[in-house]
Amino acid sequence: MDRSGQWIFERIGRDRRADRSRTGGQLTAIVDHSGFEVPRPPAWMRWLPLAYVVWVLLLEFVTPTPWAVSFLLIALPVTAAYTLGPVAVAAITVFAMVLEGVLAGTPCCTGHNVHQLWENHHVAAYTATGLVGLLGVALAAHRRRQEQQLVRAHSVAEALMRTLLRPVPHRVGQVLAAGLYRSGEVGTMVGGDLFDIRATPAGERALIGDVRGKGLQAVRTVADLLGSFREAAYDQPDLLAVAARMERCLAREAEERPDDELFVTAALVEYDAVAQRLTIVNHGHIEPVLISRGEVTALSGPPALPLGLGALDGEDPVSYTHPFTHGDVLLLCTDGLIEARDQTGAFYPLLDRLRDRFAGRPAPGPVDVIDFLNTDLPRHTRVFHDDVALLALGPHDVGES
Repeated sequence: MDRSGQWIFERIGRDRRADRSRTGGQLTAIVDHSGFEVPRPPAWMRWLPLAYVVWVLLLEFVTPTPWAVSFLLIALPVTAAYTLGPVAVAAITVFAMVLEGVLAGTPCCTGHNVHQLWENHHVAAYTATGLVGLLGVALAAHRRRQEQQLVRAHSVAEALMRTLLRPVPHRVGQVLAAGLYRSGEVGTMVGGDLFDIRATPAGERALIGDVRGKGLQAVRTVADLLGSFREAAYDQPDLLAVAARMERCLAREAEERPDDELFVTAALVEYDAVAQRLTIVNHGHIEPVLISRGEVTALSGPPALPLGLGALDGEDPVSYTHPFTHGDVLLLCTDGLIEARDQTGAFYPLLDRLRDRFAGRPAPGPVDVIDFLNTDLPRHTRVFHDDVALLALGPHDVGES
């Protein structure tokens, strides 16, 4: 939770929708209880019915040879059905039929004889417009039902993901924390990245990981791995034992599928408040980044294979430690952050951007780091092709509110 009393995890979704509406010109139509918004069609499509009417009127007054230009209005209800609701389409159908009559037989406006208003071919045009209007109303109603179904499906998917990736509290035990999640799947929160933090008797233990693959299979792995971590974090004496429990969990899932290539890159962190020290176990994941006293460094350590591939290595993983005192912030991230590309194809320069923002300045908090990345990353890339998960941690000062 940030200083305004809102979950960082929840606020990211609103910021993401705001970014999309600003950059893509996409307004929103239907909103569910969780704030998910169905994007409307582009602006040019919303203005298409009006542009079509203007085009028909121009043809009527510009064409030198008299011909039944009003027949073109038969298509007007269909152009409106892609953007408007059933009632609006029905009103536009009536408007099209009236305008057809005006163009067919009004001496004051078009110079035509009023008796032409009820000629057979004009009556057929009115009838055709009415029938097309009925089809347009049905099309608009069907489109609205699909949008509502999309909202419901998204709500279920988002509820599932929020159950798995629970909002990160502002304080967990002896650390302050903040989290961010952006899904690579447009319009949904379902993805293969995961993070969690738990206050245990052994200290505060955190996890961040990235599952190979996407879709529902990745979500299944996320659920199994988070469940394993949340149980092992309280039961196991050290991080290596927690990682071993997760390794066995992943091996069982690979056998059940079966999937010989199932693996998860993960980094596990434990904070000892008494010793003011971090213990890190890195299974093929991106190195944690430490912001300390105006310096930004990547905490390198002994490498290990990703979870799920431990049988390929005869050596056991090794943990490493690093001091972690008041004013420090540890950032854990997935590769969706550092592999985000700009228009030139350049990757997001995480360390450089953090140095530019926090070097030589007062010590930031976890929320400050997450807020910065949440606003800076969309400036670098407009399209997210992969999930992005961030978890920032900092020691809690007893005198801090």
